[in-house]
Amino acid sequence: MERLTKTGPIFTDLYELTMAQCYFAEGITDEAAFSLFVRGYPENRSYYVAAGLEEALAEINDYTFSDKDLAYLDKTGLFTDDFLDYLNRFRFTGTVRAMPEGSLFFADEPIMEVSAPIIESQLLETYLINTIGFSSLIATKAARCVHAARGRNVVDFSLRRNQGIDAGVKVARSCHIAGFAATSNVLAGKLYGIPVSGTMAHSFVSIFENEYNAFRVFSENYPDNTVLLIDTHDTIQGAENAAKIGIEMQKKGQSLAGVRLDSGDMATLSRQVRRILDDAGVTDATIFASSGFDEYKIDRVLRENAAIDAFGVGTKLGVSADAPYLDMVYKLVHFGDRDITKQSPGKAYLAGEKQVFRKIGENGMYTGDIIGAKNETIENAVPMLETIIENGKITAPLPDLADIRRYCAESIARLDETIKAIDSPAPYPVSASHNLLEKQKHMAHGSPGGGHGNNL
Repeated sequence: MERLTKTGPIFTDLYELTMAQCYFAEGITDEAAFSLFVRGYPENRSYYVAAGLEEALAEINDYTFSDKDLAYLDKTGLFTDDFLDYLNRFRFTGTVRAMPEGSLFFADEPIMEVSAPIIESQLLETYLINTIGFSSLIATKAARCVHAARGRNVVDFSLRRNQGIDAGVKVARSCHIAGFAATSNVLAGKLYGIPVSGTMAHSFVSIFENEYNAFRVFSENYPDNTVLLIDTHDTIQGAENAAKIGIEMQKKGQSLAGVRLDSGDMATLSRQVRRILDDAGVTDATIFASSGFDEYKIDRVLRENAAIDAFGVGTKLGVSADAPYLDMVYKLVHFGDRDITKQSPGKAYLAGEKQVFRKIGENGMYTGDIIGAKNETIENAVPMLETIIENGKITAPLPDLADIRRYCAESIARLDETIKAIDSPAPYPVSASHNLLEKQKHMAHGSPGGGHGNNL
């Protein structure tokens, strides 16, 4: 996978490094296991889509401090020469188990568990929450848009409103995993091989003395991809001009690919435009709509019988406007020879290293998850966490983006429609196994690091 940047362990919160120096000074090197999971759901969510894993693994596989990183840390005056020398030799040597990218996951169950000497596993916290948290947030939003579109194509138009270059490419990749057909982001197309999409802006139409000439010039330059933006002046007149272009293209053995609506009453206008195109015999031209779309607006206009064939989704997707963050956390669950949790009200979590078991019905549909202990087995259920890094190295070639996208689509298809509902979705059943609950009871009765772990 080609990456936009390689950050290294310097991409972290300061407290990760100050803790690490304390561990180093005290000779604390025991194995520590951390679980990465999301607490609860934002409104109108009942599932998440796992994304960002491949980028995270590539980073972990080559997790080193550069000379410039170490020089900067030295200048802070916070770290000893011995500790900086340790960081100069730092490598990740541990184990990572994770759900495959494109998997569905649910609140409070681990999407990933990391086990390594405490400094190594601790230093990954900020990076993993940032990378997997953001990508999974967007992939989930994108999956909801795809579901709302009811089989129509959806295109990522969010780049100009994404919050930075890195976010822009992550959004495009996450959307593609979740089922988007293309992106406007040319850099993401180059990096990931995602199909790119885009034709003209209103400024293009305004440059010419009239709309018809603008359409003519574009159709002559891009006869195989003529999609005309018809609302710069008047949408109905724009549709009539597009129909004229479509007729002229047919005479040349070409065809008008489509028109784009970018303002107004989308349901009503799309029906009017469809009638104009069909009456002119330009029946193959699709109607593409953009401007303020997300899953809610897509769902609404289709309920209003809009004659829209595809959607461009921008700002509200790129920042996941209705749910702009995930409460993703990375919590210590095992250290040395003991399981760990904490007692903070409202923030307790399941102690111990874990496995997630997914139950699948005879019809192939997901029926519920069981969070169990790492080494237990549960009949008639599929273990979701797979070992993907061992002894600090990726264990096998990672799937390509097309395979991840295909797996994601298959996973979403296995989820009941009521759980995928855009508004007020039904909850997906997640429970804890008997063995895991017994661990929590033991800890609740006063063993070191104890607390209450069953919040399912």
